[in-house]
Amino acid sequence: MTRLSWIFALSVLLTLANAGDLRADTESTGGVEQSAEPIPFDKWVEQLWPQAKAGGVTRKVFDAAFKGVKPDPRVEKADSNQAEFVKPVWEYLDRAVSKRRIKNGRAKLRKYNSKLRRIERKYGVDRHVLVAIWGIETRYGRNKGSHNVIQAMASMAYSGRRTDFGRKQVLAALEILQRGDTTIDKLKGSWAGAMGHTQFIPTTFNKYGVDFTGDGQRDIWRSMSDALASAANYLSESGWETGQPWGYEIKLPKDFDYSQTGLGIRKLTAEWVGLGAKRIDGAKFDQWALEASVIVPAGANGPAFLVFNNFRMIMRYNNAVSYALAVSYLSDRLRGGSWIRQAWPKSDRPLSSKQKLELQELLSGKGYSIGDIDGRIGPKTVTALRDYQQKSGLVPDGYASESLLRHLRGKS
Repeated sequence: MTRLSWIFALSVLLTLANAGDLRADTESTGGVEQSAEPIPFDKWVEQLWPQAKAGGVTRKVFDAAFKGVKPDPRVEKADSNQAEFVKPVWEYLDRAVSKRRIKNGRAKLRKYNSKLRRIERKYGVDRHVLVAIWGIETRYGRNKGSHNVIQAMASMAYSGRRTDFGRKQVLAALEILQRGDTTIDKLKGSWAGAMGHTQFIPTTFNKYGVDFTGDGQRDIWRSMSDALASAANYLSESGWETGQPWGYEIKLPKDFDYSQTGLGIRKLTAEWVGLGAKRIDGAKFDQWALEASVIVPAGANGPAFLVFNNFRMIMRYNNAVSYALAVSYLSDRLRGGSWIRQAWPKSDRPLSSKQKLELQELLSGKGYSIGDIDGRIGPKTVTALRDYQQKSGLVPDGYASESLLRHLRGKS
């Protein structure tokens, strides 16, 4: 995760605990001895060999991959240090969907029109969405990352908080080299192992990467076609619905029940319309039977959106509402659509990590069961916030803002 999205990814670590991101597969693989006292790195590498061999990696490839590799302290530092403040959604969107990014994206659509349409026909994924992902991930290939992926993932696997994730990724990266999709000098990516034009982690590449050019290699580092086709294949296999929109900006009535907002609540579009939801542009809904959710990323005082299944599929790529909104709106702008119309509540900023901890402590002190007090605003914390807001006569939107924290302080 380099470029603009790696900046945001640090804040995602705070709020989402890496849940669901295709570049953050944290399933444990086990198999390498983990002791209380750290062992020398070269011994740790040798302990990794039996697993690599079981995965079909030859000793020649294994030794070549680890030649000169040493733990990179920058990786552990980047993975363990958390940003003090979460970037507000409106600031992230301003940078993610900048005029330059829109202009460059439209140029890419014209330049690669034929290839993009072929990818769209084969996988059924909107080419504007694919180009938007490309733009946000690596600025259309300009910033793909320069870390040695073997070294980065081995460093993470050797020490730090995500050793299982790092070990799984380094084994997958060895399989990439064994298969010949790229060479060790070209196996580059971010400190977190995200690679190529569309920033796949090794395990995701192995499962969803495709050779769209037919040259015998799945080259997401140098081939735009392979990279965007791989992203399309991932979205398609995840459940992308061809021809369906991601969603719409909507206007809600003054008496709307904000406890019904959030991705966890789904209703038919017709039901939302019955509750007073209207498209902000005045147009009629044409997906009455589609299930959708209403989300308010900055609370009841900010823009509201009715989002469908394809919005959730974009979140499979990166499990953050801000990221999915950025991809969705950049794709709209690339095809000539308008920008978000409602104003963001810029005076009521989201909380810092320390403030989130304080908010959870205050809620816990009031008897709410929110799980671990970890500074991450998950479903339990949101449920507690909504209950507190409702009992306090506030709008129950579950938005953890500075004003709500001040209210909690005053009532404690």
